[in-house]
Amino acid sequence: MNWDQFEKEQPIAARLLKNSLVNRRIAHAYLFEGEHGTGKKEASLLMAASLFCEENGQDVTPCDHCGNCKRIKSGNHPDVHIVEPDGLSIKIDQIRALRTEFSKSGMESKRKLYIIIDAEKMTVQAANSLLKFLEEPHAETTAVLVTDQPQQLLPTIISRCQSVPFHPLTPEFFAKRLEEAGVPKGKTFLLAAITNDLQEALRLNDDDWFAQARKIVLKLYEVLNNPLYAMTTLQVDWIGHFKEKAQHDMGLSLLLYIYKDVLNIQLGKDRQLVYPDQRQTLEKDALQTSMKRLSEQMTAILEAKRKLHANMNPQLLMEQLVLNLQGGPSFV
Repeated sequence: MNWDQFEKEQPIAARLLKNSLVNRRIAHAYLFEGEHGTGKKEASLLMAASLFCEENGQDVTPCDHCGNCKRIKSGNHPDVHIVEPDGLSIKIDQIRALRTEFSKSGMESKRKLYIIIDAEKMTVQAANSLLKFLEEPHAETTAVLVTDQPQQLLPTIISRCQSVPFHPLTPEFFAKRLEEAGVPKGKTFLLAAITNDLQEALRLNDDDWFAQARKIVLKLYEVLNNPLYAMTTLQVDWIGHFKEKAQHDMGLSLLLYIYKDVLNIQLGKDRQLVYPDQRQTLEKDALQTSMKRLSEQMTAILEAKRKLHANMNPQLLMEQLVLNLQGGPSFV
């Protein structure tokens, strides 16, 4: 990531950080918070390069070719430390080691910077140890905490950090990025609806399971008005393919996007259909379905997602959902 890209993707975060760098008013701790895939880790490394670059002078843009820039990019700069979960959590020994390291003077300058990735995964002991560190900041030391779930951090840690919000990329912007990365145009808005993470989107684009999931969801939607075919498709195709909770959730999201497409056609917002290859069918359905009914169907899918996460049996849940989408009994 460079500053031009950062400013296009996250203008608020980029402006806040750039002003801090230009005015040499660096906070002792930042909290980069936002959804997964919004560029938080990349931005933290860009900030590190901007702080340590040997050749950028009064400009905040790192040169990318000096020794410091290269070592930050490769992860081996002695004064830039990255802490990531060891297994499922960040443990107290990792924070203790960080505090010990930062009690020493900088190897090559007075400045030191540490980045804690997935900060919400700190154990209680690790979080309390970090809090003591934040309460006694060393001069020229900067912390960057990166998190998808700030609500899981101690309020006292949050209060000692300057918040830097990272917002989801717009579907239009992210779809363009995907197209530039080689994803077929007909699939870009579907992937952009699912994730903001470029690498995850590219993985899904090449994933046979995901391609088959899309086909099964479209097939179920197509046969919903035929009760026998709908239940057969559900039992044979859906239950056979969507086995884990996360897979069922993905299937429900893919189903929800079909109804959103129908609604967007009714509203005249059909430039970025998630299923552009289904336009003819969806336009026909848009003429035959009321907005009230569409709202009921979308609400039923969202309710199914909620019940899925409340550990309702997936097969029973899907059978009830199909009845509801057909106009049968509601969830009870």
